[in-house]
Amino acid sequence: MIVAIDAGNSRIKWAAHDGQRWQDRGVQATADVARLAEDLGRWPENVRAVVCNVAGKAVGDSISSLLARRGARVSFLKASAEACGVRSSYEIPQQLGADRWAALIGARAALGGACLVVCAGTATTVDLLDAEGVFRGGLILPGFDLMRAALARNTAQLPLAEGSYREQPRNTMDAIVSGCLQAQLGAIERMFRSIADEPGARCLLTGGTAPHLAAHLNIPFQLMDNLILDGLLRFAASPGS
Repeated sequence: MIVAIDAGNSRIKWAAHDGQRWQDRGVQATADVARLAEDLGRWPENVRAVVCNVAGKAVGDSISSLLARRGARVSFLKASAEACGVRSSYEIPQQLGADRWAALIGARAALGGACLVVCAGTATTVDLLDAEGVFRGGLILPGFDLMRAALARNTAQLPLAEGSYREQPRNTMDAIVSGCLQAQLGAIERMFRSIADEPGARCLLTGGTAPHLAAHLNIPFQLMDNLILDGLLRFAASPGS
């Protein structure tokens, strides 16, 4: 069994794979990382675990400690110049976030062609992967909820909006929600232009806000519930991982 753990800024997602399919999964707040111990009892001792952590050293250390208590064999995914059929064109490949690298690996395994990989969480990342498996580069922008929170925190009269998306908003709540969504959608659709003419090109969407974006995207897309976990599994199964 392989356990894949994606430790993000807001949430920790995990899933266990038996070699054929995902068998068990869970999600919790990153701030409650110690609660991961409750899930460890469901896994066999000496399980293989592969971790993607962008939540900082303290969270990574906590995960390592919890897994060590069960005798797990643990590896942390780090971005590199090449892995699992993906080659990085980042100026310093090791500076790419491990979550973005895992998602790119998962996207390459799932599609095998040109795609735009979008991880919509606390931050939204928008990464180009060409048909040859080369990561061309990408964007990082505040996520939808972070945009709304920033307006509420840094302006005197704008609330944390719970409005609806409208093409032509006529109230403040809808204006905030629609503006934040339009910013996300615009960045994604602009980045997609460079691969739009390639056969089978599409956008692969993952993350907590992905369904909100999918409802309004005007490009070919596919929702991927576990793209980062899929990438971690692919990495775990690769030689020398």
